[in-house]
Amino acid sequence: MFFNSVNYAVFIVTVFIIYWFFLKKNRNAQNILLLVASYIFYGFWNVKFLSLLAFSTALDYFSGLKIENATTKSAKKFWLFLSITINIGFLALFKYYNFFVESFASLLSTAGFQAHLPTLNVILPVGISFYTFHGISYIVDVYYGKIKAEKNPVDYSLFVSFFPLLVAGPIERATHLLPQIKKDRVINPVMMTEGMRLILWGMVKKVVIADRCADVVNQLFAQYKDLGSIYLILGCVLFAVQIYADFSGYSDIALGSARLLGFELLRNFNYPYFSKNIPEFWKRWHISLSSWFRDYLYIPLGGSRGSKLNNVRNVFIIFIVSGFWHGANWTFIVWGALHALFYLPQIFKKKHPAGQIKTIEHYPLIPGFRQVLQMMLTFAIVCLAWVYFRSLNVHEANEYIINIFKGFRDPAAIVNQVKEIVPGYAFLFAVLGAFFFVEWQGRDHIHPLYNIVTRVNQPVRFLIYMILVFTILFSVQPKQESFIYFQF
Repeated sequence: MFFNSVNYAVFIVTVFIIYWFFLKKNRNAQNILLLVASYIFYGFWNVKFLSLLAFSTALDYFSGLKIENATTKSAKKFWLFLSITINIGFLALFKYYNFFVESFASLLSTAGFQAHLPTLNVILPVGISFYTFHGISYIVDVYYGKIKAEKNPVDYSLFVSFFPLLVAGPIERATHLLPQIKKDRVINPVMMTEGMRLILWGMVKKVVIADRCADVVNQLFAQYKDLGSIYLILGCVLFAVQIYADFSGYSDIALGSARLLGFELLRNFNYPYFSKNIPEFWKRWHISLSSWFRDYLYIPLGGSRGSKLNNVRNVFIIFIVSGFWHGANWTFIVWGALHALFYLPQIFKKKHPAGQIKTIEHYPLIPGFRQVLQMMLTFAIVCLAWVYFRSLNVHEANEYIINIFKGFRDPAAIVNQVKEIVPGYAFLFAVLGAFFFVEWQGRDHIHPLYNIVTRVNQPVRFLIYMILVFTILFSVQPKQESFIYFQF
């Protein structure tokens, strides 16, 4: 079920009432309820996938116990590699098998050989990339002694399948979530208020911003061969806004839902489009994934230790793997490689002396010219890479970008396009301007409305909430738009 659906509203309210009003004094019963609710939530997508989720959970649960109880290092390694191999094997089978087969057949065809290799007609299990990474991080942490193996099967199963984060993250760590699962929760009005604000703003992002942008983006990308430069720039900029509002909106709703139940999930976004450079962007975008690759791939590879060449190699590895994690398509690999290239200047650049780095949280309401220029340049190159992420294949992405630059050879056409776009999309630009202003003024808090609603009295605060609710209801489209990251 979608977060932006009536079904989910009924679901979360029902779970909330049973959880707090009937089981509030029994943590074990609460955890069982959440586990059952999580499997019901996941079963809405496809009941058949429940067996795969259960198998993955059981595999890592028993592997963790075997690792902790093993008396030799070789035995520990055996169970570690067995668990990781099976997890990656399932992910490769469902997500990447056809990609490798088709790519190999294409390579043979280029060499003059015709091959008809078998492919699989399977549906990608929703959320498999996320809960697989949950399990792998747990097994690795147990192996290195960062956490004790969880002996309670219900508690461990809940860690893997907790419904707010099950299908699109954030990618949680056992060291962070399991202790919360194992302790008693009490009703916290402040936490619940914050949770409701996060859900409300997440719905604004998804329904008012992302879905509104999606209609225009779909049209522009479908007709990119016939459009001028300004329209194509508009397309990639609006897709950048769409994917941010869509994915961070999902994360806000996930964090808000968890807070209603007494859990604090990892923050996944921290206003990434206000970043001054690409390294900062990746500290603010999909934080749980980028930190996962940092801790479980980049650092084991050597990180920034050693020569610059090794550091460059490691950066390319994690970005290309990160791109491939998103999907079995060369577009994602190119997208990851581009970000690795964009990252390189920071590797060779001298670091600022300690204490001289100023973050966006400390910028004035009206930032300086240099700060605005840095943010605009970073946003521009991020948008360029997003073209590959959005396109069906690398050829289309290349054509899209080439057409952008080719169109600037005709200044008169550029002027005419601007005259058409400004009045034609004036309302959308106004909505996006208001959205980013709210985010900018609230950039020092997890919830951008915080600085607004805490400075006004209760009636005005209630009025703001009502305006947002009616804006959401007014913006709901007949055809429900899925969240983009569900496909990963």
